[in-house]
Amino acid sequence: MKIINASIDLTKIDKSKINYHANGAEYYNITIYVNDEPNKFGQDVSIATSITKEEREAGVKQTYIGNGKVVMNKPKEDRIPQAPQAPSAISSDNDLPF
Repeated sequence: MKIINASIDLTKIDKSKINYHANGAEYYNITIYVNDEPNKFGQDVSIATSITKEEREAGVKQTYIGNGKVVMNKPKEDRIPQAPQAPSAISSDNDLPF
């Protein structure tokens, strides 16, 4: 699991690419790149506006809208939940009145 802190420049968002849904929600598709090495500012995450296959084939370039950095990188083996413990045998030597 990775946790990333990032910021986007709202002035660079192309409002025509906001997706409006019937339930009132508004979505903006982005592409996030996690680089192997951080830049000179310690940032290793880049964020750009997503483009369609057709836009990519037409030579449209993604608009860079933000950056960030990975602040936690927890290996998968650290996230595997432990198997539940079997309940201990119930002793019949209790002092319950029933």
